[in-house]
Amino acid sequence: MILLARLLARVVGFVVLVALAAAGIVLAVFCIGTGTHGPSLGGLARLLSLASVRDTVGDWLDRMAASGSVAVIAGLCGLGAIALGLLLIAGVLVPRRERLVQLAGDDRGTLAARRRPLAQVATALVEQVRGVTEARVRVRPRRRAGGILSVRASRSRRADEAEVRGAVSEQLEALTQPFKLKARVAVARRGPRVE
Repeated sequence: MILLARLLARVVGFVVLVALAAAGIVLAVFCIGTGTHGPSLGGLARLLSLASVRDTVGDWLDRMAASGSVAVIAGLCGLGAIALGLLLIAGVLVPRRERLVQLAGDDRGTLAARRRPLAQVATALVEQVRGVTEARVRVRPRRRAGGILSVRASRSRRADEAEVRGAVSEQLEALTQPFKLKARVAVARRGPRVE
């Protein structure tokens, strides 16, 4: 929900800023002169037919102030606008929660790591395995503690798939054994580099 609120806040913010910039340019151009003709505020009012808009809006406001179905619809629209405003405020003010991988925890505190650096460490370990030409690691944290390392390794043509998978799992034990991490290793035969 917060992700949707953030996206909505960005889109609405961008549209409002573009509209304000365009309105500012138009108003600046029409503030150059005076009078009712040419580029002036009086000319802008005449160009936009503000007198007829005032009459139309005045009738609508009178009907909205009276009781009836128009007042109910206007009240519901007002409540919807308030809810949308609160959603936009939540999208701007609520901080984004960073998903950390909790590695260990006790009474003294918690040891956690960000997903990208943990994936980079695992990638560096996997790329040291003989026969691996390329490795990609994605880290998914679990809710309480630990996480899953999804490893996709490419091997050279001469390397045996089972041996490479075993060597990668063994190499990752330095990272997975002390912490509550589980490695899922997939080995393919293609790769950009050949040993």
